[in-house]
Amino acid sequence: MDIYFQPEYGKLYETIEQGKSEVYEYKGPLGAIQHMYIRREIPIQIDHKTYYDLITPYGYGGPLIVSCEDGSRDQLVQSFQKEFQSYCLDHNIVSEFIRFHPIVKNADDFQNCYEIQTIRKTVGTNLVDYDDPVQAEFSKSCRKNIRRAVEEGVTYRITENPSHAGDFTKIYYATMDRNDANSFYFFDDEYFTQCINLFPDHVILVEAIYQGKTVAMSFCFIYGKWIHIHLSGALTEYLHLSPSYILKYAVTMWGKEKGYELIHYGGGRTNSPEDNLYLFKKKFGRNTEFTFCTGKRIWNTEVYQRLCTAAGVTQTNDFFPVYRI
Repeated sequence: MDIYFQPEYGKLYETIEQGKSEVYEYKGPLGAIQHMYIRREIPIQIDHKTYYDLITPYGYGGPLIVSCEDGSRDQLVQSFQKEFQSYCLDHNIVSEFIRFHPIVKNADDFQNCYEIQTIRKTVGTNLVDYDDPVQAEFSKSCRKNIRRAVEEGVTYRITENPSHAGDFTKIYYATMDRNDANSFYFFDDEYFTQCINLFPDHVILVEAIYQGKTVAMSFCFIYGKWIHIHLSGALTEYLHLSPSYILKYAVTMWGKEKGYELIHYGGGRTNSPEDNLYLFKKKFGRNTEFTFCTGKRIWNTEVYQRLCTAAGVTQTNDFFPVYRI
């Protein structure tokens, strides 16, 4: 099970998502399913009653089969759906939006439970199937940039089990400003402190260093055999040195040495195959891609319709849940 399915991970996003992290556990004769989500209060009341909707914490997640009798996955999911439907009705839960895990591929098991949509590709570096993943997965231009950066004197450092985020927040905020990022992505100092406190053995900090100064950093999660490049940043005045390439190179070398099997970078900012961020990440994973899917479900149709009416919106809008536009 990956870090995104851990209850502590959900707690990281309670303040950001303005909700409560919860884990619903279904256990039956055919197996068990765990489902972690953020339960958010809907800011519209119906008949003076408060309702809620569910969302996956930032990143990936969704319901996950944790045990199952052979050949019974479909029946297990049907049983889960029936029980969870009742749970949602009993607890005034109206709708749910899921970002399924592209590596675990748990969307495959819930095709008949949620309206599932393929969104985009995500990228990784395969560490386990190549003796030299840099040669196998990195593009030719990428390797050239790394050689040039090393010749210019850029080095790297990896800190395991860090006690604090160091210079990361300063570098990260500068990067978000440069990219005109949505305010949602400006995670505060408390967020990074919580990451380290909740997952003391599952965080590494990666630094690209030039003339004694940290010029780029990545904040990464490690769990099981996977490394997730969670957040990264680089100082504008040092971009000509390609420090972001050194960060990827550093994690690849470290991960291979430590016996990890995969580095996951995520996808682009948009769903376009020409998205610049996706194409940048693809330079480090020529052969390794995953499919990212979302899932939608209206658990209480009558109340959903009334919420849309109260919000003055139509259900034909692509945004979901549409009453939150």
